[in-house]
Amino acid sequence: MVEWCLPQDIDLEGVEFKSMASGSHKIQSDFIYFRKGPFFGLACFANMPVESELERGARMKSVGILSHSYTLLYRYMHFLENQVRHQLETPGHYSHLAAFYEDKKGVLHAGPGRGSSLPPVYWLPSIHRYMYPEMKITHPAGCMSQFIKFFGEQILILWKFALLRKRILIFSPPPVGVVCYRVYCCCCLANVSLPGIGGTIPESKPFFYVNVADIESLEVEVSYVACTTEKIFEEKQELYDVYVDNQNVKTHHDHLQPLLKINSADREKYRRLNEQRQMLLYSQEVEGDYNPCEEDLFVLFFLEQNNRIFQTLLEVSASQDKTLTAEHARGMGLDPQGDRSFLMDLLEAYGIDVMLVIDNPCCP
Repeated sequence: MVEWCLPQDIDLEGVEFKSMASGSHKIQSDFIYFRKGPFFGLACFANMPVESELERGARMKSVGILSHSYTLLYRYMHFLENQVRHQLETPGHYSHLAAFYEDKKGVLHAGPGRGSSLPPVYWLPSIHRYMYPEMKITHPAGCMSQFIKFFGEQILILWKFALLRKRILIFSPPPVGVVCYRVYCCCCLANVSLPGIGGTIPESKPFFYVNVADIESLEVEVSYVACTTEKIFEEKQELYDVYVDNQNVKTHHDHLQPLLKINSADREKYRRLNEQRQMLLYSQEVEGDYNPCEEDLFVLFFLEQNNRIFQTLLEVSASQDKTLTAEHARGMGLDPQGDRSFLMDLLEAYGIDVMLVIDNPCCP
């Protein structure tokens, strides 16, 4: 149940299920990002043993905040962690929370003229390295490198699905905080900063944590990235295109099966990414230069890769014969054969008028 809130006239229906992940009773603490209507939320959860039959030996609470933008939420993680501990130890004292609301309501609110349709920061067309200080607030340092270490070469599979704006659902048992960061990282793979790209395709939305109470709203979404702790979602194939169980990326759509295979161009991209990473770590160690950081490197790597693909596709679509060849594919850093299916899906998804003349190889 929702025990206390400010302002009191806000619609919080279902927020109690979003701010406590299913299965949280098995862990001591967690944090959780979620969406509630036009808002993004961050809640910190804690579980304290108590000698009380009424509370069945445990007291569990979450303290959370809602905002129109998720980029500011991470700043208040420490406050929320302290407050949930305070609420467990001395229940019913809300003065710190009320003071926080009065102090921060102007900061966290979107302000006049900025409605719920405001695109997330990572999707603004003018994205470049100077915006990263604002983006860094969203996640702790190292979240992107943990994402790469966790998925390895498979990030290239996730990259393709993210760029195609597929509905991606990541399953993991609690704690769910680190999995919410994987949702964010997944969205970061699909950055494009070329004008005129993305107008015909749905925005890549981080839904963060979802549960069975969200099924109805997910049914109408054509594109999202989300995570859940509820295994029941795996059976509801109409809700997602791509299901990620731990490190296992899978899809039930036949036409997307070819995208699950790692090809030579993917391995080359992964090798280049790691090479750049090693060079960065070396320069940090030797020269003590921590600008740019590892997070910048990952975001820029995929941003530049995506820009190169779309720049080529736009140039070919503006040419007289509109013919995309194997040479073009290689120039974009793609495998002419292995990425043929991905390229066809990409052209269709973004409505780019190009003729693909990469023949299927003849099998002996």
